[in-house]
Amino acid sequence: MYLRWASLVHPLYTALWEGVGTVLGSSCWRKNAGLGAGGLAQRGSCLGSLTGNWPEGAGNNRPGRFCGSWGKQCLENPVGFAILAGVFIRLLMIAAMTLSAPAASDRVARLTPQLDALFQNFNQPESPGASVMVIHRGKVVVAKGYGLANVEEKIPCGPETNYRLASVTKQFTAMAVLILADRRKLSFEECLTDFFPEFPAYGRQITLRQLLNHTSGLLDYEDLIPPGTELPVLDRDVLRLLMRQDKTYFPPGTKYRYSNSAYALLAEIVTARSGLTFARFLQQNIFRPLKMKGTLAYEGGVSVVANRAYGYSAAAGGFKRTDQSLTSSVLGDGGIYSSVADLYRWDQALYTDKLVSRKLLQQAFAPGPATDLPDTRYGFGWYISQYRGAREIWHRGSTIGFSTRLVRFPEQQFTVIILTNRDEAGITEFAHRLADWYLFDRP
Repeated sequence: MYLRWASLVHPLYTALWEGVGTVLGSSCWRKNAGLGAGGLAQRGSCLGSLTGNWPEGAGNNRPGRFCGSWGKQCLENPVGFAILAGVFIRLLMIAAMTLSAPAASDRVARLTPQLDALFQNFNQPESPGASVMVIHRGKVVVAKGYGLANVEEKIPCGPETNYRLASVTKQFTAMAVLILADRRKLSFEECLTDFFPEFPAYGRQITLRQLLNHTSGLLDYEDLIPPGTELPVLDRDVLRLLMRQDKTYFPPGTKYRYSNSAYALLAEIVTARSGLTFARFLQQNIFRPLKMKGTLAYEGGVSVVANRAYGYSAAAGGFKRTDQSLTSSVLGDGGIYSSVADLYRWDQALYTDKLVSRKLLQQAFAPGPATDLPDTRYGFGWYISQYRGAREIWHRGSTIGFSTRLVRFPEQQFTVIILTNRDEAGITEFAHRLADWYLFDRP
């Protein structure tokens, strides 16, 4: 088979080596001259040095002739052919990337006015803003900020600005659980009473897996907060509220219902099994290893958010600061602050096994129960759907003062991250617009 391929690529490699022979192949000449037909060349070692010089008198063995009959010997040897084919393909790839780089740069420049127009509403005087990043094949294609992170002090938004992620937090909560599963500290089939023995009997029917994919049926904790409550609610308060209940919306595992309660309990499960606070576990096992230096689970009075964006809501004649609410201190369902710059590191880590095994990561991205969104399922902290025939893994976040969105097309290695410091920001279709422009090349 390799001989057949050799006959096909022979004209191509001849032309290629005529042009690049001064770079590759010098040791081929030397070995031919010094070792003869029985030497290393017979074993396919005619690739040569990348830096050697061709001595005078090389004759037909000069690189432009590709070592005369020696090139044929190399192509007739499986090892030699494999080496040469690899070099040939690599050089073609480098040439293609070199030629395409200016075109890609031109396209980005051409699309900049469209991008600026899309975010024009965020780039007004006295206006809370947004940060956006587009990533393709590991490279940052776009990284921009619009408007103000702090309206009162006129501090602009940028790639390093840290926003409250709201429900985009859930992918990190799920990852914390996956890390503990990878270390055999817990199982997806364990139930609530395994983690919290005092939990009421209905918890025996609720598994960790059901918490992750929103099929637990747990009551919404927001509806259980006693009237007159003034102190911010914490994850452990959510646990206490649910321990006072004796029912669920439906038998666990039978339906999908999006549940902030479930992710608050997941944060408490991480604490119970790791012996660390949820915020510290994230810092030690996700943020620090990935060098996400500005990212944290925000604890009022304990941590400080650097380069912080404050949240705002529309009001008569402008915007008013609405940065925190009674439930903003619940961490597991929405309490992480991060920037598009840090989320780049997170996105890239999801292509690797740096945090957990690929097998576990695949479970997080596996389509689980159908959601209330068309043709969309839920994994572990991620929505899974399709856009223009491409698999799309994403999440949105919405809370008082903030709207966020992180959308990944893993097979295309393409990601859009949009963070804003206003609620009801109207960015639902922005990620698809950017994918159309920068990935699918559609106007």
